Amino acid sequence: MDEYIAAISLIERLHRSFLKVVKIELERAAIHDVNAVQAVMLFNIGDAEIAVGELTACNCYLGSNVSYNLGKMIDNGYVDQTQSPHDRRSHLVKLTQKGQSMHRLIKKMHRRHAERLQRLLPAQSLENATATLTRLERLWDHEAHRATV
Repeated sequence: MDEYIAAISLIERLHRSFLKVVKIELERAAIHDVNAVQAVMLFNIGDAEIAVGELTACNCYLGSNVSYNLGKMIDNGYVDQTQSPHDRRSHLVKLTQKGQSMHRLIKKMHRRHAERLQRLLPAQSLENATATLTRLERLWDHEAHRATV
């Protein structure tokens, strides 16, 4: 039980630390019209043209936060939004050139961090951590699914 609580507390702290690192990266690049969460969203959208609902369905973001953040990113020229040709109720989003530039900035940051991490620990350690976190995600997804059925 104690290990479980320690692990989930660490996950929360890691997420906050990651967003701080992204914020610092934005400050270094003198980017002030997007926040760290929005920059991560832009990175995750990447080259895809995806439905707004897919951003919430992937369990990465909460619905109201997606709408708010997408609105800000559209207003600031990072994302284009169009109505889906297949479903009039759905909207598709894709990165503008400005959004693609942000995607590249965050990708370079990830590459730098990955290179540093490779020097600090063996690849197997990161693979083991990823496998453990994936099992934890599956457990939580299973519990969430059970609660809705």
